[in-house]
Amino acid sequence: MTRIVPPGSTIGIFGGGQLGRMTSMAARALGYHIRILDPDPECAARPVADGVVTAGFDDPLGAAELARASDVVTLEIEKIAPASLRAAALYAPVRPDAHVIEIVQDRGRQKRWLAEHGFPMGAYRDVHSAGQLATAVTELDGAVFVKSCAGGYDGRGQALVDSPDYAHAAWRAIGGGPAVAERAQDLELELSVMVARAPNGEMVVFPPAVNHHEDRILVWSVLPGVLPPEIISQATDLSCAIADQIGLEGLLAVELFLLRDGALLVNELAPRPHNSFHATERACVTSQFEQHVRSVCGLPLGSTEIVTPAAIVNLLGDLWNDGPPRFERALRLPGVRLHLYGKTGARPGRKMGHLSAMGATPQEAVTRAQEAMALLHAPVRSPA
Repeated sequence: MTRIVPPGSTIGIFGGGQLGRMTSMAARALGYHIRILDPDPECAARPVADGVVTAGFDDPLGAAELARASDVVTLEIEKIAPASLRAAALYAPVRPDAHVIEIVQDRGRQKRWLAEHGFPMGAYRDVHSAGQLATAVTELDGAVFVKSCAGGYDGRGQALVDSPDYAHAAWRAIGGGPAVAERAQDLELELSVMVARAPNGEMVVFPPAVNHHEDRILVWSVLPGVLPPEIISQATDLSCAIADQIGLEGLLAVELFLLRDGALLVNELAPRPHNSFHATERACVTSQFEQHVRSVCGLPLGSTEIVTPAAIVNLLGDLWNDGPPRFERALRLPGVRLHLYGKTGARPGRKMGHLSAMGATPQEAVTRAQEAMALLHAPVRSPA
């Protein structure tokens, strides 16, 4: 029987970015103490943590220091070295464990695991040179996305290649390391499913979110996603099967492609809170962040019922190029809330926060969130 880690205990988190910050805030509401390990001593989660271990994600000594002061350890980012996770596991349960992270943190390894277990994916090739990439473009018969196996997110470490002639340039653009080349798909839309699974095997799943990306960065997301019932059922069953098969303890976001012919394909896995489920703080009985805490601490999992449709739009650092955004304008709209991550130094493409909005319908929530976004730098009207 798995021991419950009760409120009043200490949760250690690898990573002090916005996901660690929001998980910490949910944990504090439940009465937990928080310790963070992050390379940045001024990370976003620092103001809401009891302490920060300043160490790299590949530092087993720092990991051990984090775990010795914690009753359970979890993470908000996949870039944790397995050696660090194993060092932490000598002193406290680590959820999810090194086995899960080793599978997920390398795109090639992740795809091989999915294929070996019979989960649906688009055609792809492992590539280790510009020449292999050129061959993959020919074999996959059309445009391909080439993605670095390690690191890279929000479009970083990725390139679109539509001819073998551009393979060498694309290879240089992604850094020239091991990669996967994926056939570009004829998409109807992108969706994601969030599964929570406790150490005792209890599992709950949030309704699928529908997501809109531009330049491979999430722009907006809405819950519940408006989808055919059969797609909702298929996506839910598929995501739960992956979580069970991989032996998840914690959260797993499953990113999916819905093709125009109705096929559903797995894109990527993320064993942590996910940008596309930030709207759970407004839409659901239990947010993804509270669910994260419940699942890694062995508490009963919370209801994933939708209370009201809600949407989010991401606030990227580009918004600060023309001066501070006028958040007060957005907040005049009913049902709109501002979430800033406490980051210093706005940079293009950097996620600085998000706006969330509720609506009577999913489309109304998206429209309201977009209207709020448009007001952040809207020109001031002169009095008539």
